[in-house]
Amino acid sequence: MPDRHLIDVHVLLTNGDRLLLTQRRGNDAFAGRWHLPSGKLDAGEPITAAAAREAFEEVGVKIDPADLRVVHVVHVAGSGPEPRLGVFLHATRWRGEPDNREPDKCAAVQWFSIDQLPHDVIEYPAVGIRAYIDGESASFSEQGWISASV
Repeated sequence: MPDRHLIDVHVLLTNGDRLLLTQRRGNDAFAGRWHLPSGKLDAGEPITAAAAREAFEEVGVKIDPADLRVVHVVHVAGSGPEPRLGVFLHATRWRGEPDNREPDKCAAVQWFSIDQLPHDVIEYPAVGIRAYIDGESASFSEQGWISASV
């Protein structure tokens, strides 16, 4: 296993009782499945700035980093070649109409009722979505790790 961990940001854009999801394009195990607008931190970039940047790059909305609140943090293994720390942030406000800004990586951008999310949401973002739906704020979990005995 690599000796480093990536840091991902995931943006929950909501409109009433609807959540915006993006559908992955490609040839990997996640192709065709649903995800949140997300991405990795760039060097020297704060988490909220990265989340705002990724939302703009992927779905074209502008978010003031001050309008993001952390709803969940998960330390995950098995969702890609390297372990990662995922930070899920809810955007309380944004400007613009979401659309697909990365058609080479994304097959669709769609609103879903929070009560009727698609069955094929990728497990990793589903953890943060579930924490948001359950009303947890700044909660933490671990996923995909084999427990080590002490």
